[in-house]
Amino acid sequence: MEILIDNQNNLIKLDEKFEEQIQNAIKTSLEHLGYGLNYEISISIVNEEEIRKLNKEYRNNDSVTDVLSFPLFEREDIPEEGMLGDIVICVERVKEQAKDFNHSEERELIYLTVHSLLHLLGYDHIEEDDKLEMRTKEKEIMKKLGIFKNEKL
Repeated sequence: MEILIDNQNNLIKLDEKFEEQIQNAIKTSLEHLGYGLNYEISISIVNEEEIRKLNKEYRNNDSVTDVLSFPLFEREDIPEEGMLGDIVICVERVKEQAKDFNHSEERELIYLTVHSLLHLLGYDHIEEDDKLEMRTKEKEIMKKLGIFKNEKL
C-alpha cells in the first residue's frame, strides 16, 4: 500500500503520527471492505481556492466543498492492485466542520479520508439507498478505527 500525501497548506501540520493515522484509516477501510493492500492512493490537502477551482473544472460546480474524490475505476471494475485515484481535502473545511461537530481536526480529516476512499471504491450518496449503504460503511470503519463522533483525538 502506498499513500502519497501532499500537504499544500500550513493550517494543519501533518506530522508522522498524523500520517500514520491516515494510512491506518485507509488500510482498515480496504481490509474491512474485502480489498487487498496492493493499492496506491494520492491525498492532497489544499485550501479553499484550490478545491473551488478543481470543483469547477471537474464537476462544473463553482463552490468550495470539503472533499473531492477522483476514482479511476467503476465499482465493478476495481483491479486487485494499482492506483485507485486521488483524494483532495479542503483544510479550511476540515477546521470548520471539526468545530461545528465539536470534535478534533484529526477526527474530521480521518473521516473525510474514509469517506473519500469509499468514493474511490465506487460508493456514492446520490440515491437514498446508496447513501444508507455508504454511511453504514463509514460508521463501521470509524468504529473499527476506534474513532467516534464528538471525539477529540
